[in-house]
Amino acid sequence: MNSLKGNILNSICLIVIGLWGYFESTSITAIIPVVFGWALLFCSPGLKKENKVIAHIAVLLTFICLIGLFMPLKGAIVREEIIGIVRVSVMVLTSITAMVYFIKSFIANRKKV
Repeated sequence: MNSLKGNILNSICLIVIGLWGYFESTSITAIIPVVFGWALLFCSPGLKKENKVIAHIAVLLTFICLIGLFMPLKGAIVREEIIGIVRVSVMVLTSITAMVYFIKSFIANRKKV
């Protein structure tokens, strides 16, 4: 897997699981991961072309989304809502996975120079 595939996986996960959470809870805040997912998906062509600016934007968006997912995870744990915990945990895990591949890509590109 590379940063492009990690980004696409994370984007799709954020969109699908975010919509699932929205339709289950009808809370407008459940749409936030969907917006981040779409933004990250739109970064994919730039990542494919190895555009550094787009890559940094995607990393920033992924990091902001990752940090933003911890409060919903905490809330789901407090409410003991198993489905919510699973939903948010999957989004956190895919975001962490994407971050790892972004960092590996940055390190590999740095070694080339």
